[in-house]
Amino acid sequence: MAIIPNLQGKVALVTGGGRGIGKAITYRLAAAGANVVIASRKMENLEATAREFAALPGKIIPLACHVGRKEQLEHLVEQTETRLGPVDILVNNSATNIGQGPALNTDEDMLDKMIEVNIKSAFRLVRLIVPAMIERKCGGSIINIASVAGLRPQPGGLLYSFTKAGLLMLTRSWAQEFGKYRIRVNAIAPGLIQTDFSEFLWQDETRRRQFEQATPLGRIGQAEEVAGLALYLASDEAAFVTGQVMAVDGGFTAV
Repeated sequence: MAIIPNLQGKVALVTGGGRGIGKAITYRLAAAGANVVIASRKMENLEATAREFAALPGKIIPLACHVGRKEQLEHLVEQTETRLGPVDILVNNSATNIGQGPALNTDEDMLDKMIEVNIKSAFRLVRLIVPAMIERKCGGSIINIASVAGLRPQPGGLLYSFTKAGLLMLTRSWAQEFGKYRIRVNAIAPGLIQTDFSEFLWQDETRRRQFEQATPLGRIGQAEEVAGLALYLASDEAAFVTGQVMAVDGGFTAV
């Protein structure tokens, strides 16, 4: 008999929640009863997601936020707490991927932007949210959406691999430090997932075949297949799971 996680009464914040993996995670959390704030720069995507999922048990609130801007993150957390209450579940999903190509073609401006969005956004949100988790003594779950590119170098993706590897180390370090407060911190490392974010890699038939041939399951993944793991990690079913990096990659990193 399947056990369906119950997140009623929980407050979740999902960055990049308007499309792709973030949207799929939002659906699973709200379907389990959590009230969810979704944030990204493009309000139209957020509002469309909120309308699409309006019938779910959990309330979904769209809030525009550039995660690379410290003051906007502060406003995001403030608005989340005002409208829903303190955050129980944080999903650091927003990311960018610029500078694709030879390593020597990347520059410091690209590096700064990648760190700002892929690393600092998670760093800042944890600093904004975890103190209240500690004070409330109710535990909490932080889920960082990394990538298999953080486990092995992505060809032509120096900055993406570098920042995602950094996110993995943040995950492990936070897990060690916050465990005594029953705050769990885990990372999901998706392989190639069919989303708008990764269309450069899967829309080209040659590239797509290369990934499929390198993957034991012989296909690329779907956002919903990542979201199921996120729901597990957000719930009490994963109460003894922290500091882990879980690949959802069809076996890509197993070969």
